[in-house]
Amino acid sequence: MTIGGKPVESAGQFDVFDPATAQPIAVAPACTPDQLDDAMDAAEVALPDWSANLETRRELLAEVAAALEGAATDLAVVLTAEQGKPLKQARYEFTAAAQWFRYYAELVQKPDVFDDDDTGAVEGNYKPLGVVAAITPWNFPILLASWKLAPALAAGNTVVLKPSPFTPVATLAMGELLREVLPPGVLNVISGDGALGAQMTAHPAVRKISFTGSVATGKKVAAAAAADLKHATLELGGNDAAIALDDADPDAIADKLFWGAMMNCGQACSAIKRLYVPARRVDAYFDALADRARTVRVGPGAERSSQLGPVNNAAQHQRVIDLVADAVAHGARTVSGNAPETGYFQPVTVLAGVGDGVRIVDEEQFGPALPVIGYTDEEQALQCANNTSFGLSGSVWSADPERAETLARRLECGTAWVNQHLVLAPHIPFGGVKHSGVGVENGSLGLREFTRLQIIWRAAPANTQK
Repeated sequence: MTIGGKPVESAGQFDVFDPATAQPIAVAPACTPDQLDDAMDAAEVALPDWSANLETRRELLAEVAAALEGAATDLAVVLTAEQGKPLKQARYEFTAAAQWFRYYAELVQKPDVFDDDDTGAVEGNYKPLGVVAAITPWNFPILLASWKLAPALAAGNTVVLKPSPFTPVATLAMGELLREVLPPGVLNVISGDGALGAQMTAHPAVRKISFTGSVATGKKVAAAAAADLKHATLELGGNDAAIALDDADPDAIADKLFWGAMMNCGQACSAIKRLYVPARRVDAYFDALADRARTVRVGPGAERSSQLGPVNNAAQHQRVIDLVADAVAHGARTVSGNAPETGYFQPVTVLAGVGDGVRIVDEEQFGPALPVIGYTDEEQALQCANNTSFGLSGSVWSADPERAETLARRLECGTAWVNQHLVLAPHIPFGGVKHSGVGVENGSLGLREFTRLQIIWRAAPANTQK
């Protein structure tokens, strides 16, 4: 681990598994309560100097970006081994993380001026909150860490970061790398199970929690934050709907729909989880997507030919199996591709003949299985798309972009795409509504989530007042 700028071992350890083989490949340190206190103490000690100089922060965040780019190829191997995704996609996590750090290094931070006249001036200054507890998931360990670290550090906070116990090794390696760039205590990287996350969120040193994960855990994080009036940003997943209107061409958009659903083996909070199409065209969409399911190359991420890797862990793998089996029991017809029989591989599966009330439609599957659902008119499609406790993102597809946008604006979600899906950028805010989360990440608004506002009233000199 990295605590106070130094490498720290722990007497406790836990195994990390390769999802392509279901075999252990590494051990990670299990942070003790005393070590957690040390990490929080280090972050508090580093806070005054780090928050005092914006220009120094900007320079060092740019160095972080360069370090991540320089190490991307080597660290991608580590990430693939524990997460499962193909090497090219693992390398992208590091280069994309560098983009996020570079964006925040260059983002102009200035006060808001509310009044400035002969009577005086009123200015709003944005100050760091203090120590941030950042907890990241296993699907995009490095990229989603950058969504938290880059704005938190840019705003002048210090951070204690905990990755998922399924994918800790690449994040610990990133901590080692950045130990050589950032001042001691500015970034502390620890590892452990869910109990450690609960200890972090309850720790009195923490003034801000940034969490990405399940709704159930997010509610616990929110409760812990409320008990001590900590700020919290929660990104909690989604059951994203895509609606194809009756003028859309199935063959023309099938590739975008397929990869909007199956990118990262379907393990993306904002991936397409439900596809609504005109009832008379269900077969056309089903066949087009089934063709791609049959031909996509699923295999170990370390093999160059692999386009998709395995599901990351045993519990999630079994969940996808169960959801597909439940859909079949409710009358679904399916077409599945090929996948290795080792580890946590799951064939890419397209389903039809199911609708609301079936688990794979009502719940977030977070895996390579996509239901294609028929609708009779646009209002029904919209009602079904919005009939969920989630509200992260969604998309509408049409030959007429204005028509699609009109419907997209009525989706109950934080991000609505038109004729595209899963398009993200560091300067564009991202967040959900309903059970998909609280607050936003990315962009200048994402930076503000890590700040507190102080208003300065300044009277004009007496000889200038009227």
